[in-house]
Amino acid sequence: MDNGLETRKLEPGTLPGSSLAGARLQAVQARLAQAAAEAGRSAAEIGLLAVSKTFGAAAVRDLAACGQREFGENYVQEALEKQAALRDLPLVWHFIGPIQSNKTRAIAENFSWVHSVDRLKIAERLSAQRPAGLPPLQVCIEVNVSGEASKGGVAPAELPALAAAVAVLPGLRLRGLMAIPAPTVDTATQRAAFRQVRELFDDLNMRDHALDTLSMGMSGDLEAAILEGATIVRVGTALFGERNYLG
Repeated sequence: MDNGLETRKLEPGTLPGSSLAGARLQAVQARLAQAAAEAGRSAAEIGLLAVSKTFGAAAVRDLAACGQREFGENYVQEALEKQAALRDLPLVWHFIGPIQSNKTRAIAENFSWVHSVDRLKIAERLSAQRPAGLPPLQVCIEVNVSGEASKGGVAPAELPALAAAVAVLPGLRLRGLMAIPAPTVDTATQRAAFRQVRELFDDLNMRDHALDTLSMGMSGDLEAAILEGATIVRVGTALFGERNYLG
């Protein structure tokens, strides 16, 4: 599946930009490539989304200098400030956090992708507020496969109806599913959750959707996600280091 994300592999020993940023990017790319090989897949099928929430524009610029182009943000105001500081770079911005109704216009106007659509009301607002001069907003529906009340996402049983409604909205292009399963260090449990997302994805495609994107897997479980079909992995800590939410 073509995920539409640009990937640029660094050659060994080539560390443009910050050497630490380059080293971290190479390490994540190596993990991605190894997991793809174990799954019998091409690494080119899997896009790397750098999750830059809580890190400043300078950290994004460092990673961009190493070839990374796709960045994910969770908080609208923080993202807009970074976008303004980095307008000279050819970056692609993904919104991956919970969506409040009063933030949909800013998201529709300033992002290329949204991974966290889980209500028709939000999708309708994004559709209506997407500027006519921009390409359709690429969207994924977030599905809650773990049943956690603290997590966003549509329940699996409600997914087919929501997907059918989102798919026909103008200004949007439904690309696939996103999920954040309950964290666990057990690989079998990780894979079981991601497999459930893949099965929901396959079911939607059997209902005449043309989905090509599975946004799942983060720093601690990207290997399991790739083994179960992920086409985009969302990686923050392994690329930027531990987050300081107080600073």
